[in-house]
Amino acid sequence: DGSTDGSTELLDQIAAEDRRLRIVHFRRNYGQTAALMAAIDHSTGDILIPMDGDLQNDPQDIPRLLDRLDEGYDVVSGWRKNRQDKAVSRKLPSKVANWIISRISGVSLHDYGCTLKAYRRSVLENVRLYGEMHRFIPIYAAWEGAAITEMVVTHHPRRLGVSKYGLGRITKVILDLVLIRFMHKAFDRPIQFFGKIGLYSGALAVLSGSWALWLKVDQGVSFISTPLPLLSVFLALSGVLCVLLGLLAELQMRVYFESQSKRHYAVRRLVNPNPSA
Repeated sequence: DGSTDGSTELLDQIAAEDRRLRIVHFRRNYGQTAALMAAIDHSTGDILIPMDGDLQNDPQDIPRLLDRLDEGYDVVSGWRKNRQDKAVSRKLPSKVANWIISRISGVSLHDYGCTLKAYRRSVLENVRLYGEMHRFIPIYAAWEGAAITEMVVTHHPRRLGVSKYGLGRITKVILDLVLIRFMHKAFDRPIQFFGKIGLYSGALAVLSGSWALWLKVDQGVSFISTPLPLLSVFLALSGVLCVLLGLLAELQMRVYFESQSKRHYAVRRLVNPNPSA
């Protein structure tokens, strides 16, 4: 990821000695989300275990993660319960962010920011990551019906380098979370999402128009004396636009699924995939 600490040369040296290793070098620093997305795209195998390169994660936890996967889980999320970081600049923002993410997403985890996790490749096949969304992979997986658990992992003090995470990241995380929550609600059924907004807007338009009419007939209040007529027209137009937007989005989603040969469902397993006659 555009590192300048000598890790590039060291990785190339190790890869030259062990042909099983695949190293992906970026042209510049693109950030952790892009790095993890590239790792998913270029990796092979049925199980993926990402890990930070700052030496704070412990590789000895990997066998334990695999053992938990063998218990039937699709995702095992690391939990840095005894986190070796500064309380104010790292631990406090992390606790706040994890609480907010758990409440908004409905997927309760103690440590979304821990990179050390174990995934079955099947839950990552349709995942595309942008912004700060690398920490939300368990949410994507849970929304697709994946079985998720959490496991306490070892966390070492940072000996080299300076972390770029802090209080400023909370805003970015929340905005990205709002985006994926919206995408989850509207992606598969946009006409229902936008249609409901349009219908509610239309209902409010009828109410405000009726109120303005009642004021005119019963109280003698002129239409131009209240904002209700303009509000009614605005809500009515907004409702129509929302319904039309939902129809357009519905057509686009159908074209997307058909053109990409994608299915809007996920299969955990098949029983008797080739039944005998």
